[in-house]
Order: sequence, then C-alpha cells, then structure tokens
Amino acid sequence: MAVLVYGVPSLVITLVLFGMSRVIAAARRTHRAWNGLTAEARCLRAYTTTSRGDDGSVSTHLHHVLEFTTGDGWAVRVKSDDVPATVLEGDTAMVWYEPDHPEEATAEPPALGRLIGRTGCGLLFLSPLIGACVIVMVQLGSHLGD
Repeated sequence: MAVLVYGVPSLVITLVLFGMSRVIAAARRTHRAWNGLTAEARCLRAYTTTSRGDDGSVSTHLHHVLEFTTGDGWAVRVKSDDVPATVLEGDTAMVWYEPDHPEEATAEPPALGRLIGRTGCGLLFLSPLIGACVIVMVQLGSHLGD
C-alpha cells in the first residue's frame, strides 16, 4: 500500500517537474534566439493540420516551413508555428536565431512580456499538481500506521 501512497504521487511529481523544465527550456531557447541574429527567411510551405476533440470540436493549426541562410552561408530549414497567417508560400518572414543553433530559429517577434507571461502561466498550471500530490502523500501516509 505504501508504494501506491508514495510511489504514484512521486512519479507524478517527477513528470510535472520534467514538464516544468521543458517549459523553462523552451522559453530560454526563444530568448536566446531573440538575442542572436536575424535573417530573412522564405516560406517554402504553408499548411494546416486539424484535430478533433473528444467533444466533437475541430481545431485547425497553421504551420510554415521556412528556409534562411545563416551569416556563414549555411541554408537552414525550420518548421514554425509562429509565422503570421498572412505569410504564404513564396513570401518572406523574419527569423531570429542563435548563431550556434540556427535550427532552433523562431519567427515569433521579440516580446519579452508575452514570453514571461506564457512561461509563468505554464508553470502556474503545473504547480498545483505538485501540491496535490504532496497533500495526498501526507493525508494517506498518516493513515498507513493506523
């Protein structure tokens, strides 16, 4: 019984902490790209994907494949969901990239406040799960000795 009381919540906490680290890593990657170099990229492809929710709702997401040339002459292709919907195949869009990692380029224009807000919301969404797991372990753990 102790494995369920402590093991399962500990596993959930580990997964939540991993998710939080991914949220922070994505924000850091974006911020580093904004502080790097810029390039004009050509849109090679614009396409949509759709998904159906359990309630029957349909969501459509717009994706772009961009190609740009780095300062040292390398051609780089990236898939980006941050390109304005008005950009079509053949159009150009600005990308920001870190010189050491041009494959992690972003077409999202610099907006530090939005990045902080998005990251904070992601962390705030995940953090109550840790608290709930701790409460479950404390409450159920106190009854194990009974």
